[in-house]
Amino acid sequence: MQKTSYSAALVIIGNEILSGRTQDRNTSWLAEKLSERGISLREVRIIPDIEEVIVNTVNALRAQETYVFTTGGIGPTHDDITAASIAKAFGVDLELNERALQALIDHYGDPAEVTDARKKMAMIPDGASLIDNPVSGAPGFLIGNVYVMAGVPRIMQGMFDGFVHTLAEGVPIISQSITCSLQESQISEGLASIQGRFADVDIGSYPNFRGGEAGVSIVVRSIDVASVKAAGKEVINLMQSLGVEPSAVTHLD
Repeated sequence: MQKTSYSAALVIIGNEILSGRTQDRNTSWLAEKLSERGISLREVRIIPDIEEVIVNTVNALRAQETYVFTTGGIGPTHDDITAASIAKAFGVDLELNERALQALIDHYGDPAEVTDARKKMAMIPDGASLIDNPVSGAPGFLIGNVYVMAGVPRIMQGMFDGFVHTLAEGVPIISQSITCSLQESQISEGLASIQGRFADVDIGSYPNFRGGEAGVSIVVRSIDVASVKAAGKEVINLMQSLGVEPSAVTHLD
C-alpha cells in the first residue's frame, strides 16, 4: 500500500502552559487539521520560555520531521523570546522586518500606536517569510520547515488556515471508532492479536465511564481504508465473542 511520508511535530512554548495557568487548546485542533491533510502529528512537546531549550528542541525536531509548528512566545513582553530563539537555532540574525512593521501599523491604524514593545513583534529572523495574522496584525513566520505561530487559539487558527494549502498533501488518515461496555483488561489480549495481524494499522484503546458504567472505545487508524474495515470487523467480532455488542460504531463510506 502507499505510505504517507509527511510528518509533523508541535512545540508549545510557554511557562503559562507548564504552570497550568493557561490550558492548551491548540493540539487537538491542529492534529485534526493535519490529519485531514494526510500529515501525521507524531510528537508534541511543551517547553518553557528558555532560549537553550527552544533552540535544542526545534533543531532536533526539524531534522526528523517534515514540518515543525511552534505556538506561543511571539508577543511584545520580555518573556516572548521565540523569534530570537528560532533565529539562533538557524544561525541567522533577528532583524526588524519592514513588512511586519507595516502590518502592525495597518492593524493599529497609527504609527504612533506601534510602541517599542509592539515593534518587537516585527523582529523576524533574517530570511524568514511572514505568516499573515488576520486577527491581531502581528505576523508569524516560516523559516526552513518551521512554522512559528501565536499561542492564542483563535490567532493560531487564523494563521494556519492562511497557509495550510501550501503544505504537502499526503494520503488522508482514515479512522473508525468502536465502543462497547467491556473493560480494557477484558479485551487487551485480543486487541494485541489483531494488531499483530495488521502492521499497517494503529489500534488505540481508550477507557471511558459513561452513565455509571465503565467501557472502552477502540480506534482503528490507517491510510488504507480496506485495512481499517478489516481490522474494525475483527474488533467487532472480538467484542461479540466476549458476549457484548458494540454500543457505537462510526461507519466508513
